[in-house]
Amino acid sequence: MRKGLFVTGTDTGVGKTFVAGGLAAAFRKAGIRTGVMKPVETGCRKRRGERIPQDGLFLMKMAGSTDPVEEVVPYRLSAPLAPRVAAELEGIEIRLPHIERSYTGIASHASVMLVEGAGGLWVPLTRRFYMIDLVERLGLPVLLVARAGLGTLNHTLLTLSCLAQRDIPVAGIVLNDSDGRRDPSKRSNPEILRQACRIPILGQIPHAKGLRVTRSSADAVASWVGRRICVAELLRRMDRANPPRIS
Repeated sequence: MRKGLFVTGTDTGVGKTFVAGGLAAAFRKAGIRTGVMKPVETGCRKRRGERIPQDGLFLMKMAGSTDPVEEVVPYRLSAPLAPRVAAELEGIEIRLPHIERSYTGIASHASVMLVEGAGGLWVPLTRRFYMIDLVERLGLPVLLVARAGLGTLNHTLLTLSCLAQRDIPVAGIVLNDSDGRRDPSKRSNPEILRQACRIPILGQIPHAKGLRVTRSSADAVASWVGRRICVAELLRRMDRANPPRIS
């Protein structure tokens, strides 16, 4: 079994679910059994008394997953806040061993695992643990999703620096144009990042105007993302990813 990937972002709203879902569909199309997880999802709306994890269900749809949603998304929280804050409001304690057990259960029958985080690396899960601690405990290389435009150099290099300090390997970077605004930095950012961090940019995804991340749009998202990320190179990098070096 390949280790898989932990899909994280430089910030919230950069398109992690969009990218992770597209990759899950691309892997499935290539005949790879793909397990998916979103360990903690906040902002879940209630339906008939149940919290509905839209991101988690989307990942399942894209991967063709039949795993129990309770394993795919072990913690489903209502408030659209950082996991620690949302959990404390509901009197829930997030436990990393519980997440690890769910991960092990899904990974036992998958060839590749895709785990999507919430927000960035320093989003708190508990008073003691942050998302980067979960990445470290699962032992997965990171796929970093970053905005395409202004501000992404600082956010991306800061995130890579944190990963380097922990010796966490990075498979690559995906630049996602989540806002569609005209911004000259979108042309120069890829080359500057290549020079600065020596981590391959595996995809540059243009703005998908009007394309929403929903289960009904799964085929469109799969096509949009799959055509713009070098899946073969990503699979190779998953096996031999190294910690980033910042120049």
